[in-house]
Parts: sequence; structure tokens; C-alpha cells
Amino acid sequence: MPALKMEVIPYLENMIYLPMILTIVERDRMLFEQGNFKLKKPYIELLDDVARRVHKELGNTAAYLRGNRMSVVRGKMDDIFTEYIFVHDRQEDCRRYLNVRLRNRTEELLSHYLRQSDI
Repeated sequence: MPALKMEVIPYLENMIYLPMILTIVERDRMLFEQGNFKLKKPYIELLDDVARRVHKELGNTAAYLRGNRMSVVRGKMDDIFTEYIFVHDRQEDCRRYLNVRLRNRTEELLSHYLRQSDI
């Protein structure tokens, strides 16, 4: 397959990272709801705001990929690497990501979304 254009890589990677962020935010929201916090509402509102913005961006990303006939499929996974297959016009580009890199980048993006909150 010809190399993917650099401008499409962020969209493809969004399909990796944004669902991870949503999973984390939803899990953390449950912990705040069930936790023994004196004031839960501000934390829950903050997480809800992040989830709304991530959902919106994920929708925009999915629309872009559909419009350009692209998709992302998770391949093999082990303790060190996770493989993702970027599909474009029935051609595949297989990329392996270090699990530590996935975790660190997800954390960076989550921090970004938390700092950008409208609340």
C-alpha cells in the first residue's frame, strides 16, 4: 500500500484514542458517583462535559473516515504491543503501537480535554 498521507494519520489515531478516553471518563464518572465525596456534582459535570466533547469529536472523525473510505481495526495484542490496521480503499497499513505509548498519549489527551472544559 502506498504510504498514508500524513494529514489522515491524526484522524485514524483519533479512532484509537477517543474511545479509550470515553471508557476512562465513563469509568471515572461511576467512581465519583459511588465514591464518598463531599461535593460530587462538580466532578461529574466536568466528566460529562469531557464526554460530550469527545463524543462530538469522535462523530466528526467517524464521518471523515466514512467520507474517505477509511477504517481502523484492532489487530493482535500482547503485553507490549497493540496492532492496528488502517484500511483505505481495501488496502491495509498495519501499525504496531507500544501499549505504554497508547496509555501515555491517552493520558495527554485526557488532560487536554479536562483543561479545555467549558465548566
